[in-house]
Amino acid sequence: MSDRQHARIMMISTHGYVSAFPEFGKPDTGGQVVYVLELSRCLARIGYHVDILTRQFEDQRACEHVAPRVRVLRFPCGGKQFIPKETLCEHIPEWVSHARDFIEEKNLDYAFINSHYWDAGLAGQSLANELGVHHVHTPHSIGAWKRDNMDGDPRELERRYNFRRRIREEKVVYDECDVLVATTLPQREILLESEYDVPIEKISVIPPGYDDMRFFPVSRASREAIKRDLRLEGPIILALGRMAKNKGYDLLLRSMPTVFERIDEARLLLAVGSSEPTEDEVKQIDELKRLATHLKIEDRVLFRDFIPDEQLADYYRAADVFALSSRYEPFGMTAVEAMACGTPTVVTTEGGLWEQVAWGLEAVYANPFDPEAFGHAITSVLAHRRVSAQLAKFGSQKARARFTWTGIAQQLLRSLDSVDMPMRSRLEYPNTERGDRSHRVPASLGVS
Repeated sequence: MSDRQHARIMMISTHGYVSAFPEFGKPDTGGQVVYVLELSRCLARIGYHVDILTRQFEDQRACEHVAPRVRVLRFPCGGKQFIPKETLCEHIPEWVSHARDFIEEKNLDYAFINSHYWDAGLAGQSLANELGVHHVHTPHSIGAWKRDNMDGDPRELERRYNFRRRIREEKVVYDECDVLVATTLPQREILLESEYDVPIEKISVIPPGYDDMRFFPVSRASREAIKRDLRLEGPIILALGRMAKNKGYDLLLRSMPTVFERIDEARLLLAVGSSEPTEDEVKQIDELKRLATHLKIEDRVLFRDFIPDEQLADYYRAADVFALSSRYEPFGMTAVEAMACGTPTVVTTEGGLWEQVAWGLEAVYANPFDPEAFGHAITSVLAHRRVSAQLAKFGSQKARARFTWTGIAQQLLRSLDSVDMPMRSRLEYPNTERGDRSHRVPASLGVS
């Protein structure tokens, strides 16, 4: 390593299959992986080196290059098998030990750490304390909010999701980190007012981003050609994502009779699940199919498997409406991607995105727990061409103006301006000599 180099940022996302070409549909591998990869690439384009630290398991390589100045570093813990994110916390101390040894051996110097989700938050805070660097934590979802919004037997939910341990550990991370990133204003309110009791000055509201090089509008003729290529006919309502109860696909199905009564030939395309569905996912999809039969709409509901990432934009463009019907949703990245592609979008009011869009201009929102109202919202888009055209135009403009990764990266860097330490020179001038640590080490640690 040369004496002079660009500043280096540490991203931590410990669970799931994190890689340059992530296997979407694998357990615990979805929007958060996209978030970390895209944010890292954008920070690298600005001028930083970014190391994405994650867990090594199965037959994964220890190091993988993602893009210029971006690499994935993997460290083992808990054996060779996949470990769900709900219980990975048990093995984080072992992971931290391996990561710290590597950092010391390679003499790596980090400007700051950005951890993602609570398991990585534990790792990030531990490394931040040991290395004397700032820690920015992005929860993505919040344990107390998820606990309070899930249906089911509390004992079974606790067994499955480890809520008591999670909320206790989240509280520690939120107390100790330097900056806490909320993706929406409602998420900030939860952090302020729930049992976490986070000081408002610690929270920065930064939405997720999308790749504007992949998701963008095309002409009407191109959309029709894409629809034919995908073997789709008539007005298409699209919903896609992993198979999970909180996504509200059953609520969306219950809203469809209202749509089908008024819109001839309309069909719902449900592209849900994963590339290697688990037994539980198969069971949930079968339940959705039985519900469609019970509602007597099975002939107008198209079930398709997991959509590969490279086809995702075309599916958005082939749809006449995109529906986000989640029971609860920290943000709703798929809805932003659909808007960016010029697809009129109906979003849930049980999430964070709806308060950031102008109703009837950029998107339409409705409560999925009122299936008839949600159905009417979808119908209003399909039935009125002027409404559809307006949503397509201004929705894509809103996405580009508010949610591109470049803007998100800049907001993340600015969030450190509020930290009570003179770090700005390091963040604004990545070419700082690596030996000059005075502007990034907390005075309270007594390190010079």
